[in-house]
Amino acid sequence: MRENTLRKLFAQGVPALNSWHSIPSAYLVEGAAQQGFDSMTIDLQHGMIGFENAVAMLQAISIGSAVPLVRVPANHPDQIMRMLDAGAYGIVCPMISTLADAEAFASACRYPPVGTRSFGPARGLLYGGADYVAHANSEILTIPMIETAEAIENVSDIVALEQIDMLYVGPNDLALALGEKPGAERLETSRTTEAIRHIREVCAAAGKPVGIFCGDTELSRQRIAEGFDLVTPGNDFGIATKAMASALAELRPSRVAVAGGTGY
Repeated sequence: MRENTLRKLFAQGVPALNSWHSIPSAYLVEGAAQQGFDSMTIDLQHGMIGFENAVAMLQAISIGSAVPLVRVPANHPDQIMRMLDAGAYGIVCPMISTLADAEAFASACRYPPVGTRSFGPARGLLYGGADYVAHANSEILTIPMIETAEAIENVSDIVALEQIDMLYVGPNDLALALGEKPGAERLETSRTTEAIRHIREVCAAAGKPVGIFCGDTELSRQRIAEGFDLVTPGNDFGIATKAMASALAELRPSRVAVAGGTGY
């Protein structure tokens, strides 16, 4: 079976750089796949992406070496199994708040006798290799998102579950759940900041990796320095629109000068 290289990076203590895709474009993903990301996540929860687009995007990721991850819309076994059958090498699952949530999620990701995943690997077999079924349980990553107040209370139990491979912090939902505004994780002192620190420390004590959505490269560098194992510097839409705004900001003064100060 094709190796899940994220597992190797985590074992070596090398932080992984992850891209995040909300735009239903295999063409954009194909370009991103050539940039050298360690993993690439297709967002079916908040992205504008349906199943057919997701399959095409997974195929586009295959031209590079990045590990294909999918964030499913919810902790529903049929959605989880379908994306694994489509070739996802890891599932990011939102709103995992209890040990029971984590157990149900992990079970949907693993073939019997460990779990309850239904047989039908489809494109997973094409991407992973002829021995996919024999090794999928040990290669596929189960990644619950910790983003609720209840999850903070249960995080030690969740990460201790054998079939959970790593945790992923959703800082914006976590902030809202803790009575703060999105962006509170950027403050030196806030309930969100303290919760994120707690999650990282719990994962370190359990010997399991932890990732986090950052939104920009500056915060990503900070999270790497703090000890996070995977960082996401923003999603495709945010990065693209920031680049467009930057290009316009650079060009507008030239246009004004040519137009004699009118701006037209």
